[in-house]
Amino acid sequence: MLDLILLQIAKTAILSQLDNTYSLDKKNILDKYPYLSKKGAAFVTLKYDNDLRGCIGSIAPRQSLLDDITHNAISAAFKDPRFNVLDINELPHLNLEVSLLSEPRLLEYENYADLLQKVRPNVDGLILQHDRYQGTFLPQVWEELQTTSLFLEHLSLKAGASPNIYNEHPDIYRYEVEHIEEKFDAILPI
Repeated sequence: MLDLILLQIAKTAILSQLDNTYSLDKKNILDKYPYLSKKGAAFVTLKYDNDLRGCIGSIAPRQSLLDDITHNAISAAFKDPRFNVLDINELPHLNLEVSLLSEPRLLEYENYADLLQKVRPNVDGLILQHDRYQGTFLPQVWEELQTTSLFLEHLSLKAGASPNIYNEHPDIYRYEVEHIEEKFDAILPI
């Protein structure tokens, strides 16, 4: 299902914010790729020389996949609060990635030790929810945090909680992704 069109949509959305000669012809895109009209959840990730530069996405499908990718590409480039607004001079250094998420499923577990056994390294993306705390890590984060305990520890920190939150038995959801990545300059805009 992963098409280069997903990267082309994300790139064109970003370029449209930097140069008004770029725009998305949504009707034409949907005529050629009707699956993009279905609701979908996607993350768009930017990396600058392999370091994270922006990552924004949707956990659950709320709008068409075309609109979700467009919105999240613009947000990753210009609205990720962890980074400055993307500058046009950064484009030659960027990699662009689009990840499509499966529907999150509640992961049943007894305690932290059981959770450690049930999480599937290099497969699962996880969502942590508890009271006011919420955070997610895509499965690609396993490349950096290669043990389940490290993955869960950093997920709790990302959610704004202490790693001790697992003693309170937070809701944990798991999902999988399909993703496509390419050098920004190698992607043709549409």
